[in-house]
Amino acid sequence: MAGGRRGPGALAEPRRLMRTGLGLIVLGHGSLVLGAIVHGSVLRHVAGARRAVTPEYAAANVVSVCSGLLSIAAGIVAILVSHNLSRAALHWALLSVSLLNCLLSTACSVGLALAIALTVHSRGTHLVRGCNSSALPLDARTAIATNDCPFNTTRIYDTALALWIPSLLLAAAEAVLSGRSCLVALVFQGIGPCAHGYGTQQV
Repeated sequence: MAGGRRGPGALAEPRRLMRTGLGLIVLGHGSLVLGAIVHGSVLRHVAGARRAVTPEYAAANVVSVCSGLLSIAAGIVAILVSHNLSRAALHWALLSVSLLNCLLSTACSVGLALAIALTVHSRGTHLVRGCNSSALPLDARTAIATNDCPFNTTRIYDTALALWIPSLLLAAAEAVLSGRSCLVALVFQGIGPCAHGYGTQQV
């Protein structure tokens, strides 16, 4: 029995699938909360001054929110499947949502990594693009001498990075758990080498 639980179908156990679903729900809510904090404390200033939408804004706000919502949906479906293992319709729903969320979370991770790299490389100048002051420094962490800027440029850089890095980790974890859920759905549908091992265990 112990050897069977370590087999290819171990991920398809209802308890593990339910934990995966709960993990996706928690991670999805975390991504939504971080996205809201980033928008409220950083990005609304960046896009609000001159309606300038930077690549960092698109990557960190829009994609992260979509990934968080889809992670919550994938988690709910995974929990439903863990309580209804015999329903093929739920299996296909889990496969579709998990695959889509895995791709979106991976894209979100890449986008956040790109946003962090661009921000570090430009020393935060992209994040203070909406400031109309002519006295903008080359480094966003350097205070400006005038009050023409409608927001505090010295806090934008550090705050953005402090929030984007955990968002990147959450998106990566969402991609891993979504890939696991997708594998479970394939096992239930009898697709792939893992499904054969799972069927053997069931017999």
